[in-house]
Amino acid sequence: MKRLLSLLFLAAIVATGPARADGTAPIVVELFTSQGCSSCPPADKYLGELAKRPEILPLAFHVEYWNYIGWTDPYSKPWATRRQRDYQTSLKERFVYTPQMVVEGGAEGVGSERDAIEVLIRAAQSRATLQPDIRLHWREDGALLADLGEGKSPAGQPATVWLVGFDRMHTQKVMAGENQGRTSWDYQAVRNFRRLGGWAGFSEQLVVPPDEAKALGDMGAAVLIQANGNGPIITAARIDIPQP
Repeated sequence: MKRLLSLLFLAAIVATGPARADGTAPIVVELFTSQGCSSCPPADKYLGELAKRPEILPLAFHVEYWNYIGWTDPYSKPWATRRQRDYQTSLKERFVYTPQMVVEGGAEGVGSERDAIEVLIRAAQSRATLQPDIRLHWREDGALLADLGEGKSPAGQPATVWLVGFDRMHTQKVMAGENQGRTSWDYQAVRNFRRLGGWAGFSEQLVVPPDEAKALGDMGAAVLIQANGNGPIITAARIDIPQP
């Protein structure tokens, strides 16, 4: 416990903001996947490779609708399925599918088609801006603080601030369904996801209480500012989870 508090104190000294050397925020790539989907392993592997690139914030949302086929994905959540269906509406897609990747909330493609996704990533990087800034840091008591800078809220409407917690990597022996007998490699699985607040262009500080903060995941936490909750992502920042 004493060692954890020391680490938290050190982490509180240095705030974590944009990950890219040019000062812009990381590009958010969301993968909608499932352990029950036979087409998903190549996309899962690609997401793991994206996780090694500091300019990318890859997040795996495990959906529920594949669970009916005989294998329940232990990381599947109703809010992951709901988020994909919200993108279906905002991106005007006829249906949802896996593996789907959504880049910066504004463009989508098949998650296993690397070349196509890289085009979307480069396009998002070319549009990257420097505002607003997000600074994340740990308070000594274990609370996570998100300092949001000033900027221009799209269309004058408050944007949604999302809190995301995710794990590094898991392996799982799949015992039924389309991937029966295979080992699933799950990278950056989102374990916690909720609305943290709103952002209307003004600087403010949002607080994640210690009890919630310590349960976010084993890898990292991120804060996303997103227009309309399911529109273009305005900016994002991530911070590592302190290790005991």
